[in-house]
Amino acid sequence: MIICKKFNELTVEELYEILKLRSEIFVVEQKCVYNDIDGKDTTSIHVMLKENGKIKAYLRVLQPGVSYEDASLGRVLVAENARKKGFAKLIVEAGVNYIIENFKTKDITIGAQEYLRKFYNEMGFKAISEVYLDDGIPHLDMKYSR
Repeated sequence: MIICKKFNELTVEELYEILKLRSEIFVVEQKCVYNDIDGKDTTSIHVMLKENGKIKAYLRVLQPGVSYEDASLGRVLVAENARKKGFAKLIVEAGVNYIIENFKTKDITIGAQEYLRKFYNEMGFKAISEVYLDDGIPHLDMKYSR
């Protein structure tokens, strides 16, 4: 089940689970020390794919002007115990659809980890920058235009 919530609609348990997953994946698994709590969550839409009451995939939707001139997706993740089930595709599709339906825009820009270039290409995103380091991890900007 996919759920979209504003920050103030999240339960304390959901917020805790989101932050725990983001820390487990982006800080511990990827060995990247960075400031995950960046002030953008309070204005984001939080998209969760839940299975048996637990968040298995997540991303946040950012309005135009927050991270990029365009709307954006960020903090895209799939819990380690839920990988290889197609959840990444489902959560990205949900994020893209949320933006198209609610922000009335056709353009979405993301800062993707470079190793996911093929995945995002298959989702309709095209590279618009060279590879750059963000917190020591190779990234590139990619754009979706409907």
